[in-house]
Amino acid sequence: MRSYNRHNLGVAIFLLFCIQLLLVSTAQANPRYAAIVIDVESGDVLHAENADATRYPASLTKMMTLYMLFEALENGSMHMNQPLPVSSHAASMPASKLWLSAGSTIAVEDAIKALVVRSANDVAVVVAEALGNTESNFGRMMTQRANELGMTSTVFRNASGLPDNAQVTTARDMATLSIRVMQDFPQYYHYFSTQSFTYRGTTHTSHNRLVRNYPGADGLKTGFIRASGFNVATSAIRDNRRIVSVVMGGFTAASRDTHMSDLLDRGFARLSMLQRGDWIARADVLGDRMELPESPPPSAQQLAAAPETSSGQMAAGLERQLSFQSEMDIEMGSADDPIRALIAQADSPRASSGSGGSWAVQVGAFNDADQARHLATRAADQLASLLHDVRVSVAQSDGERRVFRARLVDLQESDAHSACNSLRAQGMDCMVVAHN
Repeated sequence: MRSYNRHNLGVAIFLLFCIQLLLVSTAQANPRYAAIVIDVESGDVLHAENADATRYPASLTKMMTLYMLFEALENGSMHMNQPLPVSSHAASMPASKLWLSAGSTIAVEDAIKALVVRSANDVAVVVAEALGNTESNFGRMMTQRANELGMTSTVFRNASGLPDNAQVTTARDMATLSIRVMQDFPQYYHYFSTQSFTYRGTTHTSHNRLVRNYPGADGLKTGFIRASGFNVATSAIRDNRRIVSVVMGGFTAASRDTHMSDLLDRGFARLSMLQRGDWIARADVLGDRMELPESPPPSAQQLAAAPETSSGQMAAGLERQLSFQSEMDIEMGSADDPIRALIAQADSPRASSGSGGSWAVQVGAFNDADQARHLATRAADQLASLLHDVRVSVAQSDGERRVFRARLVDLQESDAHSACNSLRAQGMDCMVVAHN
């Protein structure tokens, strides 16, 4: 009997360990995540998280391929009806593709639509070879032009975004590219809102559901490889103000789109507050739950002189074998969504006394103490259902500059994170800080 009980105890301990391990793995940081939100008119960064961390661009690469093609159209070296030859190398690219045959041709305008709507890898190579003779040479041209645009952390090795360990970028660089595409080629930007096009009797529909579903969204690009996770660059307009946002590393297309919609909503709310004269503290979205890189890709500086590897050598496994159906399955995402679980966990309201802790929520910093107290009091009122009897603090910071910090204080750390998430959902940015 004693041996039996000892065995049961051992099994119970093992099961408890497994459950704890599962919970930790579900809530662990996402090492691929990065995001940035920019007000195009002012250039102000409304939100940034891991914005300068090295990431893989995946099919966001095709925005650079299109930028180069737009330049060729403007300088007269290409024209919209020009037929582009399809090489055997281009035809051999894996899906997503247009299934072009070697020896055939495709018109420039059809190529543009295929890159935007179908994210066609074979068409990307067709464009690369037309502009750079070889795809590897076109990659060098892309990198040089990207650096000239200010994308100093980006290296391109192919035109499609297919896996290559040396092809890297950052969320900030992808936002820069998105803005330059719009500003430098407004006459072609409308292509990025295209939701379908028909080529040789087959109609292709865009994977970019944000353009269809988010009010005011009018374009740009999605991307996915296993190494990058689900990426998207989105531009949207509300009240005559344009925001560009980039999200990289989503677990699924669905969660990526949900997160992008949330970032855009909060970005427009912050713009509205700024226009009313409110000061908004910059802070994380979802705190530090998603953003602790484990093994990031090598930096652009480390890779600039690295020996080239062909996309054909690097694109092994799943990415080389994707059929159209499997692409659509992946793009639709999964109902068991880790990002959605993290968002729900972070945003779940819990009533608390709000007392006895050593943490605070800072909602702003002002030159005027009365203004600081006004915003802190307003934040406390918005949290009345979440935190009871929360204490407002306005303290002058140390240093030469006279600044008053507006804070809600004496919180437990978990309550501080919940409070900050609730404020952000209402358009007021904040950050969680230790408070003595």
